[in-house]
Amino acid sequence: MTLIKHELRQGWKSLAIWTLSIGFFVVICVLMYPEMESEMEEVSEMFSSMGAFTAAFGMDRLNFGTLIGFYAVECANILGIGGAFYAAILGITALAKEEKDHTAEFLLSHPISRTQIVTSKWIAILIQIVVLNVLVFLMSIASIVCIDEKIMWEEIGYLHLAYFLVQIVLAGICFGISAFIRSSGIGVGIGLATTMYFINIVANITESAKDLKYITPFGFAEGADVIANVGLDWKMVALNMLFAIIGIVVAYYEYCKKDIR
Repeated sequence: MTLIKHELRQGWKSLAIWTLSIGFFVVICVLMYPEMESEMEEVSEMFSSMGAFTAAFGMDRLNFGTLIGFYAVECANILGIGGAFYAAILGITALAKEEKDHTAEFLLSHPISRTQIVTSKWIAILIQIVVLNVLVFLMSIASIVCIDEKIMWEEIGYLHLAYFLVQIVLAGICFGISAFIRSSGIGVGIGLATTMYFINIVANITESAKDLKYITPFGFAEGADVIANVGLDWKMVALNMLFAIIGIVVAYYEYCKKDIR
């Protein structure tokens, strides 16, 4: 418990910055909607005729002229990309930073096992991801109330749940990688999150590559699918969660046997 509190104390500034940044842009997008609503039909028609670009972001299956359609494209993408970067950074730095900052010998001199260290760090990651998503969700709902629009609880709830699970998957995979590196791996984490995002775009615009959606967590967080089905593809979620579990298991195995410099 002491290590979890220590991790949270170390990360609270980063958590606050990412939460306020993501929440701010989501709120701004929502508040912009009433000003743009009268032009949305024309914008929707324009986007619907842009071929591959339209398919890449699922705008061919969304009504951009409605708040939920606008939210699924603009606001959800902000949460998706921002949240993915934050989760990847949390995961990739969790175990590596002890060697990078030369604090491993101090940590391991305490009466705490390596298994407890890995468990505490993963719990701290989960807490931070949960806090970010709860606060952003509340900010989002408050902004919708401010513009006096109907809150589509199920659709918005599933969108936020989808991106929360995306963050868990990326954090889990990066957590496993973190056990192998001895220096800052932030570039690796952000690179992995970016790659997963673009794999989903490729799967959307290329029929022959559509099965790639199963190897990226962004595949089950597609706004158009979530809104249309008012739910998630739980088979796709389960497959990606398996990747996260493998990453966590690898982190335990590698960190518990590695030589700490």
